[in-house]
Amino acid sequence: MQVHITGSTGFLGKNLQGYLKTSHDVHPMYVRYMPNQKFEIVADALIHLAGKAHDLKKVSAPQDYYEANFELTKQLFDAFLISKASVFIFMSTVKAVADEVKEVLTEEADPNPKTHYGISKYQAEEYILNKKLPVGKRIYILRPCMIHGPGNKGNLNLLYQLVAKGVPWPLGAFENNRSFLSVENLCFIIKELLDNENILSGVYNLADDKSLSTNELINLLSNTLKRKCKIWSVPVSFIHGLAKAGDFLHLPLNSERLQKLTENYVVSNQKIINAIGKSLPVSVEEGLIKTYESFRIK
Repeated sequence: MQVHITGSTGFLGKNLQGYLKTSHDVHPMYVRYMPNQKFEIVADALIHLAGKAHDLKKVSAPQDYYEANFELTKQLFDAFLISKASVFIFMSTVKAVADEVKEVLTEEADPNPKTHYGISKYQAEEYILNKKLPVGKRIYILRPCMIHGPGNKGNLNLLYQLVAKGVPWPLGAFENNRSFLSVENLCFIIKELLDNENILSGVYNLADDKSLSTNELINLLSNTLKRKCKIWSVPVSFIHGLAKAGDFLHLPLNSERLQKLTENYVVSNQKIINAIGKSLPVSVEEGLIKTYESFRIK
């Protein structure tokens, strides 16, 4: 099967190309939004990863999100509908549904995105789902939670730096539970979607099988580094005040990062597991250890 991948130069794109290259004819497809452009899709499958994610520096205009995540997706999906390609995989996000999760997020939840990032992704989802799908074609809208893996320099790298330097974890008073997604498990799922024609089109949440608290992450990281675990339960009110100060002073800890590190965000993967009929190859602990080990200073 010939597969084209947009967003191939990003973290996920690079990992996915490496994962699929032994079993599929994989080619990058370089795209960016321009008004009124027409794409021609000549591959058997298109995996659309390109888009605009969260802007932690808050310098992007709202229109940037709608052009990159919604308008570009519309153009690519319209091209897919009239092409000979049989599979379209769109990388959305759980943030297209909810910025906060009180219990467990499933595909049945009513979408209520709050950010331009989430809203633009949800608009793209709606556009795809509201189009009549020709016979013989399959579409998959994937909503991953926090993706991690070797080479990812996100919030897990911040945790690593703290523990590696012996700095105590000051957020022990926060009680939370959240889901993660190993990039290896994500690549495994995408390969199954490409290969198995019996998997029904639709929306699928993606997550590892088990959720963890941030304190459990610190313990796991400490064991990986063979360091004594140092967790301090600093009053929550003080930490929130420090994070607000970080918003203005550009400190490593700000309100958005604090939310990501301490929020409850548990995502169910039951629908996708039932659909592929297989277990995920990597446990949440194994995946996180691989990510942590990639942060080691050489």
